[in-house]
Amino acid sequence: MADHDLDLFRSEMGDVKPLAPDNRVTARAQSAPSPAQLARREAAVRERLKDPNPLTLPEQVAEIGPHDIVGHRKNGVQEGVYRKLRLGKYEIQAKLDLHRITLTDGRKLVHDLLTEAHQRGLRTLLITHGKGLHSPQPARMKSYVMHWLAESDLVLAWHSARPEHGGAGATYVLVRKSTEASLRTREVYAERSRRQRGG
Repeated sequence: MADHDLDLFRSEMGDVKPLAPDNRVTARAQSAPSPAQLARREAAVRERLKDPNPLTLPEQVAEIGPHDIVGHRKNGVQEGVYRKLRLGKYEIQAKLDLHRITLTDGRKLVHDLLTEAHQRGLRTLLITHGKGLHSPQPARMKSYVMHWLAESDLVLAWHSARPEHGGAGATYVLVRKSTEASLRTREVYAERSRRQRGG
């Protein structure tokens, strides 16, 4: 650049001031959680551990169709017992209707029903979950109910209900006997056996 040009450049730039440093935040490595964050996490874990409900609420479960007929018997359930359940031959001793219930509330209600039925010696339940035909995810509650029944140690078997009890929108559930109920049954059979022998 010639001296004349340099002088011209300096005279033009005489009023210009350098830019002040900006306040942009520079990204930095994520810092370790604060003591308050750690305390909140520990409290959440403790709360989950206190929850006596073993039924889980995963983001997704095996999808079941609204009109699908479902059923399952766990090990130890006799075929004759399962057939009677399937045909709706047992007296329904308690009912639960999950229409318009959230999954979170449904999980609690199903757990409470199974627990109370087991404690009271109720064996046959009817859970009405609906088909969810008008829901964004059809049969969503139905799919979760089947997931919960499979998870529960208190459930021996289940099957879609007869049409008069709700068909594919409801499920019969066979609950495991409580220890006390099992003892009573054994005593009844023993007494009957003694009578038959004439003792």
